[in-house]
Amino acid sequence: MRYRPFGYAGTAVSSLTLSLGHAALARGFEAAQSLIYSGLEAGINSFRLETADPVLADVVGQALSHVDRKLVCVTLMLGTGDGRRGSQRDFSAEGMTHAMDRVLHVSGLGHIDVALLDEPDEHELAQSTLQALKALRAAERVRLLGVSGEGEVMDTYVSTGAFDVLATPFHVNSDWRIHTRVRQARERDMAIMAYGYFPESLDTPKKAEAVNEPKRGLFGFGRSRAPDTPLRGAGTFAFLHRTQGWTAEQICLGYALVDPSIASVLISATTDERVNDLSQVPERDLPPGLPAQIEMARVGTAAA
Repeated sequence: MRYRPFGYAGTAVSSLTLSLGHAALARGFEAAQSLIYSGLEAGINSFRLETADPVLADVVGQALSHVDRKLVCVTLMLGTGDGRRGSQRDFSAEGMTHAMDRVLHVSGLGHIDVALLDEPDEHELAQSTLQALKALRAAERVRLLGVSGEGEVMDTYVSTGAFDVLATPFHVNSDWRIHTRVRQARERDMAIMAYGYFPESLDTPKKAEAVNEPKRGLFGFGRSRAPDTPLRGAGTFAFLHRTQGWTAEQICLGYALVDPSIASVLISATTDERVNDLSQVPERDLPPGLPAQIEMARVGTAAA
């Protein structure tokens, strides 16, 4: 595992952050704890609670109680509800404060390192909410405030200077708007967390080959369908599924990890084996020539 500085606080976080939510709890309390233990053994010291679910908070709190609190970074998503049936998105000052208090009470963590707001639109986040969050930060119940999302409103939130952390989708085919937003966030000394590193549009060979593939002409002509053509898929992301010794997901994760602007990449897992598998990627270098293939496919996609 590799570690990177995280925000102005000067703390170091693992280049991977294990995200925990309903899927992790579905296999039971002990299985969810085992995921965290596997992460710790692999060197992961950064964990995200996807909701303020008290059961999830209990799992994380008990698992991390055996570790020096100063050595781990815990992120809590806010505005997503508590994960229980019927819970609603809530960005009110009262809702945020209540969610934070409940998680801290159940988990016994003492403080939350990052309070991360789940893509609030421009009308969802009131000034009173920001004041309440800043009060929690002043009381050291939360260390850093962050915002997560990909809509254009994220540019506004980055420009306000009110947040310390930006969580953004980031993958091999991210468009120029995402790259510009990441650069602007770094210029404001915001820590960057990446998610969505392996988009659904690239998760099968057929989908990856279709990205940037020449379109059919008027009568269906214009692209080769011959399966044995050596150059089939050239200029697309087909190579993601054809690189020996690497899976497409591993390549996409490795690409996100290469960018020095990214402090940590969010991964999800429901088994210990998957945690261990993904935890090997930070120590591997992408095969020679692969970054160039990625950039060629990205440029071709932008021009298409």
